[in-house]
Amino acid sequence: AAFYRGKAEEMTAQWEENALDGDHYRLAFDQPGTWSLKYNMVWDKLLDLKLFSQKVYDLELAYYKTQLRPYGIPLDSRSDYTKTDWEMWSTKLFDDAEYTNAVVDAMWKYLSECYDRFPFPDLIFTTKPWMRGFPARTVQGGLFINLLSF
Repeated sequence: AAFYRGKAEEMTAQWEENALDGDHYRLAFDQPGTWSLKYNMVWDKLLDLKLFSQKVYDLELAYYKTQLRPYGIPLDSRSDYTKTDWEMWSTKLFDDAEYTNAVVDAMWKYLSECYDRFPFPDLIFTTKPWMRGFPARTVQGGLFINLLSF
């Protein structure tokens, strides 16, 4: 366990150094000016691993708040769609009610204004109330990730 913990700490430190892009972290090391939701960092929080520094969380939260669109926050800088489950995972990264409420309010706005009449899809556009794909999938259980802390 100590060996693998050490490796994880090494890789996390390397990622923090190489992915830093000023006020946020890049989508990929060799792609300055890009960004992405770091939704998989949720396991660092939920399992209390403390691999990532508070600086990562602080920078990402501030940056995500600048990326909010009418119907959510895009997954990354390549497109205007998001995955609703992963978007909710991103709310678990921070103890920030303003951010969580903004994400939930954007999802509610999407559901209230969506032109498509399908069960709630997990792949949606963040700039227009249209479904991108994936209606009624079980991954939507990820919307309830915040309940794991109760």
